[in-house]
Amino acid sequence: MLFRYAPDRKGERPAAHLARFRGDLHADGYAGFDRLYGERVAEVACWAHVRRKFFDVHAATGSATAREALDHIAGLYAVEQDVRGRPPDERRCARQARAGPLLAAFRQWLDATGPKLARRSDLAIAIRYALTRWSALSRYVEDGRLEIDNNAAERSLRGIAVGRKNWLFAGSDQGGQRAATIYSLIETAKLNGVVPEAWLTDTIARIADHPARSIDQLLPWNYRPA
Repeated sequence: MLFRYAPDRKGERPAAHLARFRGDLHADGYAGFDRLYGERVAEVACWAHVRRKFFDVHAATGSATAREALDHIAGLYAVEQDVRGRPPDERRCARQARAGPLLAAFRQWLDATGPKLARRSDLAIAIRYALTRWSALSRYVEDGRLEIDNNAAERSLRGIAVGRKNWLFAGSDQGGQRAATIYSLIETAKLNGVVPEAWLTDTIARIADHPARSIDQLLPWNYRPA
């Protein structure tokens, strides 16, 4: 897990961070990523963000139409529940066989429902949000390595968001960069099943006498307690 610090939300920041990247990019609808998408980077949109928009409408109004949308999306997540942990090729085949028809049915529903709504209504806005990202939302079906959403990244950011409310400031740009490094190590430890506090305590005690050429032995994915 890698966090990069930036002093603002300008689109040039992710463009610089990912200047050499080629591949699929899981992301929300942040406009700063738009300049990246093209031949080099393929957008993979997040179904959790789509679901949230319909969920909010349903929670606020009890809309039966929003409930229909949520039911369509629930079908997609049911497929994911069944294929979780399986090899990429198996996930792709299962998605194409089961999620593909569900996507086609939902797209047909969106196309038919949108024109019936007041353009500025929250429900119409939710439908347009899904339609404008449809290709990116459908991409996960074609590649078993991809996820249906970027919830894993969102969960990793939760601690940072809570922390910001508590201590408010990093102190300086350098402080922000150091915080990003520490967050990267802590979240990487969690991903590798290592307790961050135990790893940091042990590593700080050992690092002074540890050979520099073997420093990678202390990184979270190689870590073994002393």
